[in-house]
Amino acid sequence: MRMTITAFVALAAAPLAAQVPVPPVQPINGTLLEISAQGESRRTPDLATISAGVVTQAVDAATAMRENAARMERVIAALKRAGVADRDVRTANISLNPQYRYANNQPPVITGYQANNTVIVRFRDIGKSGTILDALVATGANQINGPELGLDNPAAAMDEARVDAVAKARARAELYAKAAGLRVRRILSISEGVYDMPRPMPVSLRTMDVAESASTKIVPGEQSLNVSLSVRFELE
Repeated sequence: MRMTITAFVALAAAPLAAQVPVPPVQPINGTLLEISAQGESRRTPDLATISAGVVTQAVDAATAMRENAARMERVIAALKRAGVADRDVRTANISLNPQYRYANNQPPVITGYQANNTVIVRFRDIGKSGTILDALVATGANQINGPELGLDNPAAAMDEARVDAVAKARARAELYAKAAGLRVRRILSISEGVYDMPRPMPVSLRTMDVAESASTKIVPGEQSLNVSLSVRFELE
């Protein structure tokens, strides 16, 4: 009896499965055209990233590290007083290296130690970043590099660039089709290439320049975000 019921259920389900529509695969009968297009959107950066470090030297390693830690503590405190959130400050590097004196035909001699502690700082208000940089130098930072400018949330700008890339690919396909006496029938595929977020070359800010400047300024300018697409069309 159990086998009979199972068979009945299977038979009853078969017509239901057969009713599920399967879209037919449309054959490609026309001319294939592959277009590469690059879309672009432009934004004013709203995020600046810099690295701030403290370099100290002493005759022995312990003193170099102790003085370095004290100065970096003052730098971190200055960042917090300026309103920089904890999530926007992270340690990037801590190092301790011996310093040598070299002489001809003599083995190198250790003359002291150099300690380095570097943090990466993100500024979400670029207008205030220059003032904060000046405060960092005043509290002990003696190695500053940057800025790298970018967007805190680039998703909307990237989507705008994607739309622009598709529109350019379509317009170019229409141009080729018209020149060949054909028309664009459909898009067969769209693939997005690998892209990199624009990262300006870091500019080193020397301590002397920052200290002597009345107020260090960071000018955000405008940034271009790009997306590359490869689109296949069928012409007829």
